[in-house]
Amino acid sequence: MEAAGKHRLINSLLRAPAVVASRLRIIWLRALGAHIGKKCWLRDIWVPRNPWDIHLDEAVAVDRHVTLVASGGPKEEPRIYIGAHTYVNRYTIIDAHESIRIGKDCLIGPSCYISDADHSYAAGKLIAIQPMAKAPVVIEDGVLLGAGVTVLKGVTIGEGAVIGAGAVITKDVPANAVVSGVPGKVMGMRRVAAE
Repeated sequence: MEAAGKHRLINSLLRAPAVVASRLRIIWLRALGAHIGKKCWLRDIWVPRNPWDIHLDEAVAVDRHVTLVASGGPKEEPRIYIGAHTYVNRYTIIDAHESIRIGKDCLIGPSCYISDADHSYAAGKLIAIQPMAKAPVVIEDGVLLGAGVTVLKGVTIGEGAVIGAGAVITKDVPANAVVSGVPGKVMGMRRVAAE
């Protein structure tokens, strides 16, 4: 057997358990009410509650140790929506109380944290008993989030934006912006070819 063919065979055999596990995970989550489109790939992910509040479009890939948390009572629209051909890398947490919408063709780097809620902290009251402050998060099509990016409540990240590793996004980001820092600041704009 030729070396390249042997390597392909070995790699296929190594991936076989992951392929079977992904298919079983998809069947299980669909049975619990999640919408999972065709050609999706789900590694070892954690959905601790409300799987019916999750919508993954066609060909979404969610890598290992990703957590998809949908909290709250019944709602007509899914709390977590991930568009077609989007990749969510390892150790990312998507924590939705209201609504997190991620567009198509996005790349979410490893260890990102995306949340549409945080604790209120008015003076004179225990923080632990104050209500959550919530506002939807929208990440438009074709966005790249580098490793370790944090996206906080009420933010819209415009189409084609690039967010540098470790940035904390607290305000809206325009389309095609290149952002980095804590808090995130626009460092430049991507040049987009005319159609």
